[in-house]
Amino acid sequence: MRRKHNAPLKLLCRLAAEAVLSSPSGVLPHRDIIGQLPGQVLRTSGGARLLLRRPSLDEYVLLMPRGPTIAYPKDVSAILMMMDIHPGDTVLETGSGSGAMSLFLSRAVGPKGRVLSYEIRDDHHNLAKKNYRHWRSAWEIGHMDEWPDNVEFILKDISTAAADMKSVILDAVVLDMLNPQCALPVVHPSLKQGGVCAVYLANITQVIDLLDRIRSWKLHFLCERIIEVTHRSWSVLPAKLKHCKSSEVVETQENIEEPPQNEYEEIHVRDQAVLKESKYNVESEGSYCSLWMSPTVAVTVEGAATFAPALVCKSEHLRSDVTKKDDLST
Repeated sequence: MRRKHNAPLKLLCRLAAEAVLSSPSGVLPHRDIIGQLPGQVLRTSGGARLLLRRPSLDEYVLLMPRGPTIAYPKDVSAILMMMDIHPGDTVLETGSGSGAMSLFLSRAVGPKGRVLSYEIRDDHHNLAKKNYRHWRSAWEIGHMDEWPDNVEFILKDISTAAADMKSVILDAVVLDMLNPQCALPVVHPSLKQGGVCAVYLANITQVIDLLDRIRSWKLHFLCERIIEVTHRSWSVLPAKLKHCKSSEVVETQENIEEPPQNEYEEIHVRDQAVLKESKYNVESEGSYCSLWMSPTVAVTVEGAATFAPALVCKSEHLRSDVTKKDDLST
């Protein structure tokens, strides 16, 4: 389904026999969708065409129910590369939020890995668990293997979890919380030598505050780099054809006193002169012709670029990354 500026409208729903999918272009009963294979095209009551697809993970996290702002896929991809997570790793996440980061971490560490996700708010904790459970159940429908059940959601303030950390060796840590500096002294002893800590922040001011706190508390972290992730969407559309009257009609124009003002007008007049002398010119009065110029493509940029800076820290035996969080909503 297409909206203004040729942008696709994506709808995510859980199918139920008695439910109805509502859209700006009409409704479609779920019973007409159930049993169809991905790639089928159905029509709503208003005649709009809908392409059925199983959502990818990045589409799911953008369209799933959310409470707090999620970690966007473009930022998560950069964080995962910076932390260099492998299958079988144990990763700590603080700030479960809506569960977006948890899902990407779950896939990265694989069935033999483990993700510990701490959340201080009860509503966010329950929402993250729900979104994770729904994704796992939907995954089983179209795949032979199960999505790994490797995320442990913990309702607890990470700053009070020092006792829990004593029995854990962490390969990497990602902090997505309001005051990440409060968690650093807790997770530091459990982070293995050379382990990476990525901090996802909303703006550069928070990055500066975090670095100041690391220096004042003399924590064994060293900033390696601060980056921002830019993502730009493009829409490529064919140019519209220009229509004009034939040379016979053009010839009736009079009192043209001003010369062409720019290159486009000069080319336009020259094309009219060539058309007048052409043997293909139509002689009947009032006839029209279409001028086909060289093939042209119009390219437009949709939306503004989005950002996500990241900061990387490194000590004698540890390394930590700090990533700025994008405030833009989808």
